Amino acid sequence: MKQLLPLLFVSISFFGFSQDDIKTNGIFYKISLATTLTINEDYTLAEDDTGPFFKPNAFFLNNTIGYQFDNRSTIGLNAEYNWHSESGLQFFPMYLNFQYNVFDFDDKVFIRGGYGRLIDLGKAFETGTLYKVGLGAQIYDENYKNSWLIGLDFSRKRFGYRQTEKLSSVSIFLEFMLF
Repeated sequence: MKQLLPLLFVSISFFGFSQDDIKTNGIFYKISLATTLTINEDYTLAEDDTGPFFKPNAFFLNNTIGYQFDNRSTIGLNAEYNWHSESGLQFFPMYLNFQYNVFDFDDKVFIRGGYGRLIDLGKAFETGTLYKVGLGAQIYDENYKNSWLIGLDFSRKRFGYRQTEKLSSVSIFLEFMLF
């Protein structure tokens, strides 16, 4: 019986830890940079000094801490800074989002949505609510732990007196996820 216990322990540890190292669930951190683009009204095809056809209108910097449940679904708590340069508006949304991988190949195509509040950080920041939906692709590194995400997000902010003012935008995002 004493000889059977070490053999049993070695067998369990071999089968328990010999699986591949692809992580399918757990805590992750994600950092994101996004921008909205508008058409440059001063752009002319004949002149070179009018600038590019598209110019950035707003910038978003996002930090996310979340949990991945399986190969397809994640939930995250987001803290984001938004600066809309043309209108001079600043927002600090804190929101929850849910992401679902529609196609579960080596690299993934996902949809996501989120809802949260625009936090009051002083007179320069607006308060209200935020809704977000998005579509994108997740591209993994060689060991399937960290990844890059790229795609489009539609966001709707309601703010001002009784949240009567609205600001909608479509942004292009680039994110890096550490798993």
